[in-house]
Amino acid sequence: MSLANAKIEQEDAIPKQEVLALGEEESYLKMIAKRFLKHRLAVAGLIVFVLITLCAIFAPVLAPHDPYEISGNFAAAPSEEHLLGTDQVSRDNLSRLIYAARVSLAVGIGAVAIYVIIGTILGAMAGYFGGWVDMVIMRLTDIFMSFPYLMVILVIVSIMGPSLSNIIIVLGILGWPGIARIVRGSVLSVKEMDYVKAGIALGYSAPKIVFQHILPNCLAPILVNATFGIASAIIMEASLSFLGMGVQPPTASWGNMLTEAQSLTVLSQQPWLWVPPGMMILLAVLSINFIGDGLRDAMDPRSLK
Repeated sequence: MSLANAKIEQEDAIPKQEVLALGEEESYLKMIAKRFLKHRLAVAGLIVFVLITLCAIFAPVLAPHDPYEISGNFAAAPSEEHLLGTDQVSRDNLSRLIYAARVSLAVGIGAVAIYVIIGTILGAMAGYFGGWVDMVIMRLTDIFMSFPYLMVILVIVSIMGPSLSNIIIVLGILGWPGIARIVRGSVLSVKEMDYVKAGIALGYSAPKIVFQHILPNCLAPILVNATFGIASAIIMEASLSFLGMGVQPPTASWGNMLTEAQSLTVLSQQPWLWVPPGMMILLAVLSINFIGDGLRDAMDPRSLK
């Protein structure tokens, strides 16, 4: 066999290796999906979360009334015209409940996206470079984790002003220490693998090794942590809005809808004002937590067969 033919066969073998690697990746993803679908609570949570997301996306179509329209029926009980009654300003509760889903999802997804990016970058740098870089980032992490989380958020939001964008920014900037620690631990174990050492020996740059070879193998804990983080952000937004430091009226959020339930009269005689938003917070958080449990079990390497 000539050298030219050998070279052609070698070049033909490279795409075959890529196809095999792609097939292994697809089979791994199928295995993860199969294990996730066996988790009944996770599937139920996914269905509920998808329904809430669809309600938020198609709120203008699904809402029976304008959420800011004042009908004149103050704190009216549920009726055919207003299925969940009206609030104390005579606005339709069902319409406000549907539009409030947009606020909760925006806070949850937006804040988590910010702190996942920050925490992943800082955790990867600390785990890969080690030494003084690791020491500085971890001490900074300890400082952030030593402050009372809710009190710091309340102070910063009160200074910046309570608004949807400010809440997303504050929660995103303050939420990264936990995921930074998780990513650092994962990077410390992955960087000892032979393929990472081979990349270093071949002269690959640090960003290429970290982002192309190390972080893809650390996605499982990042995804699970991000899933639970969305639920935590939704609860935090509801808490801030309930305290008057979150999304401000007339913008509807599940938290500021619960604000009206602070009086004993409303709690005992007007349940339509606080039960629906409370149930929506419960359903959203439970569904996301169930999804996180399913992902954690499906992506656990000790249980993969």
